[in-house]
Amino acid sequence: MGEVLTNQHIITIVMTLFLITLVGIYSGKKIKCDDDFCQGGNKAGVGIITGTIMGTLVGGASTVGTAQMAFVYGFSAWWFTLGAGIGCLVLGTFFVHPIRKSGVKTVPQILLNQYGEKAGLFSGIFSSIGIFLNIVAQVISVVALISAMFNIHSYSAALLGILLMAFYVVFGGVWGTGMVGIFKTILAYFTIIFSGLLALFLIGGVTGLREAFPPYPWFSLFGRGVGEDLSAGFSLIVGVLSTQTYIQAIISGRDLKSSRRGAWLSSVLIPPIGLAGILIGLYMKANFPESDPAIVFPLFVLKFLNPWVGGIVLATLLLSAIGTGAGLSLGVSTILTQDIYKKYFNPTADAKKVLALTRFFICLVLILALVFVTGNLSSLILKWSFLSMALRGATCFIPMSAALFLKDKVSKKAGTWAILLGPLSVILWELLAPSSIDSLFIGILVSIMVMAVGTMARKI
Repeated sequence: MGEVLTNQHIITIVMTLFLITLVGIYSGKKIKCDDDFCQGGNKAGVGIITGTIMGTLVGGASTVGTAQMAFVYGFSAWWFTLGAGIGCLVLGTFFVHPIRKSGVKTVPQILLNQYGEKAGLFSGIFSSIGIFLNIVAQVISVVALISAMFNIHSYSAALLGILLMAFYVVFGGVWGTGMVGIFKTILAYFTIIFSGLLALFLIGGVTGLREAFPPYPWFSLFGRGVGEDLSAGFSLIVGVLSTQTYIQAIISGRDLKSSRRGAWLSSVLIPPIGLAGILIGLYMKANFPESDPAIVFPLFVLKFLNPWVGGIVLATLLLSAIGTGAGLSLGVSTILTQDIYKKYFNPTADAKKVLALTRFFICLVLILALVFVTGNLSSLILKWSFLSMALRGATCFIPMSAALFLKDKVSKKAGTWAILLGPLSVILWELLAPSSIDSLFIGILVSIMVMAVGTMARKI
């Protein structure tokens, strides 16, 4: 389409990023120790909690990735944000109280306390792999954005995106992702949803959409098939309930009420973001069907929005993807630091050393993501996000739920084996088995069977 940034775009992008930098600097001044960095010192209110959750969930997948999938499949692209919203609702309603009551910092620590050291180690490894796959999705979306905005090579865009993610979180931790997340969430609602409404207006409203597309698959939530799309939504629900970043957000709350309200507010605010991305993807499909699906969102902004507004939207999209990647890298680094390094290598490490190592792991994870992304730049963004959530869910969801709600009624050995075999079955199914049955269902089924059989065998 040949659209390029104008001076007005650049000015508003720079101004928006400057404001975000000021927020990040302010948040960095609140960091005095590792607890502040990873949990906000347990002082976070509803806004910080919501900002942390949305700052990670509302990223490249829910914006650029949703528009990309809608361009190809239609409304089935809504499952990412719809499933995320349902996951936050379940998190706030059922899981916040027992998680806060457990008094732990990480998901692997919940499992370790219930099932033993091996369970904590296995869950830390597989959870980190799952989160890493979602970081890959965010980097791919950042590449699409930067390539469309600045017309630079994909590899250069990937390197720039990784550097921005590292800078975003290394100096702020949860305060950075949370406080910046609040600002970013406000920007997202005034810009991304505005863009979606503009796309709806340009295509002629609901009537125009119906004239442009047949009902199936474009207006069906199951346009890719009932099994595939249901598993996509389910992967988001169990993924949210199993992911360190979101658990970290509710642990950081100053009290139970704040943590619950933060999760509930996130459940309401997240789905409309995906709907806006769908409307943009459908408009671009109807009018520019030959476009690269990965960049239809930024191309829409460049072509149809006033440059002063478009610059803010582009900056918001970029921040959404960068913030999600940064928040997820913080989650991985916390697991690697708290559950592996501090437990198995240096139990006496002081707070400053742990903080420095946490920041080092953030940079290491992002460098590995850069290497991994170079061979997958043209893949579907949401594919990586769904697989990531599936792996995390298969690892932790059933064993963690049993640890929180059934406590000592389940076998410790069975829990450890479930944590190991659940995610392994997901990986093996993805590599070797037919795609007609989603790997998440296999992983959850294996986890349930192992825990049930092991627990019953203990009673015989």
